[in-house]
Amino acid sequence: MKPANPSVLTINGGSSSIKFAEYQLGEPLNRSLHGTVDRIGMNGTNLTFQLPGTSQHDSRRLDASDHKSAATFLMDWLEEQHGFESVQAVGHRVVHGMQHTSPELVTQELLEELHSISPYDPDHLPSEIELIEVFRQRHPKLPQVACFDTAFHRTMPRVAKLLPIPRCYDAKGVQRYGFHGLSYAYLMEELARLGDPAATTGRVILAHLGNGASMAAVRNGKSIDTSMSFTPTAGLVMSTRSGDLDPSLFPYFARTEQMTAKQFSVMVNHHSGLLGVSETSSDMRDLLAQEAHDIRAAEAVALFCYQARKWIGAFAAALGGLDMFVFAGGIGENAPLVRARICDGLAFLGIELSESRNAETAGVISTDASRATVRVIRTDEDLMIARSVRRILETDAGNGKD
Repeated sequence: MKPANPSVLTINGGSSSIKFAEYQLGEPLNRSLHGTVDRIGMNGTNLTFQLPGTSQHDSRRLDASDHKSAATFLMDWLEEQHGFESVQAVGHRVVHGMQHTSPELVTQELLEELHSISPYDPDHLPSEIELIEVFRQRHPKLPQVACFDTAFHRTMPRVAKLLPIPRCYDAKGVQRYGFHGLSYAYLMEELARLGDPAATTGRVILAHLGNGASMAAVRNGKSIDTSMSFTPTAGLVMSTRSGDLDPSLFPYFARTEQMTAKQFSVMVNHHSGLLGVSETSSDMRDLLAQEAHDIRAAEAVALFCYQARKWIGAFAAALGGLDMFVFAGGIGENAPLVRARICDGLAFLGIELSESRNAETAGVISTDASRATVRVIRTDEDLMIARSVRRILETDAGNGKD
């Protein structure tokens, strides 16, 4: 049997899922095996995957009560697949990276640091650390790379990071970090690949609009501000997250509803946003289908678009104008009606959409006369992880490391 080409494996762990993909090293990187373990800790946990060279999906049922057991099952399954022995390194999406500014090889020191900052993101970091440790135990010599979702935003100026609370907490690391950094890094690389000068010299707003939603203001290729803050709950209205709220809501609910801090956290992260306002669905597709006959769905969609417009205005002010706006993420890439409503009324910023281009989701959906270019780019966090791993492997090879 012909040996498989060298490859890298990407692992993208969420709060209840693990996405994975294998990329054959080369130029360009070629994705082969990929899939998802979803509904971890719930009934009906599944491993769904697509094998190389096929268009058909297959699945396996598993009993996974936590990320560790799901990761162990995934490792067992991966090792059974032809070609796993060709994996040269594993890249992990790590949601929180504090002051880290670029991907790094996982060391014991880095693992200890990640354990110490787990309270910063208890919904994601502990399970991501478990994934790293499972691979480390099973394949201790296999290099692993941590790709931090916060790293893209470490270029933000001090004034954008600072939170208006007592200064002693800033010294403890309580500040604006921002997230979706892997997606934003990919979008900027795509702008550069397309030869768009805005990638290096422009005023750009990037909008990652999916189940989680955020925006980033980028000047001359560097993040200067972003809507998510100390946690991914802040900023825009999202599928189940509230986005920005009056902080005094918690003591109010504590008094009137006897709500605990944990209950409040669950509410604003899992029962708010589109789901909370509509009372029916967190999925924008469902809400668009229902809005004509359900005022709750209509108000949820309207609130999402209104809040997005406000953030565009705020970031245009921070940038001193706007040259480029990019839609990405599940909603940004697939919902022309939402894109149109968000951009409606933004002619004063130079945004003018082409109705036909937007309807067909063209690469550029603004008119030729629009002062600001509006693009739709399909983001790819997994490919960004694979690129980062390849760069580290090439750097180590250049430094004479095996």
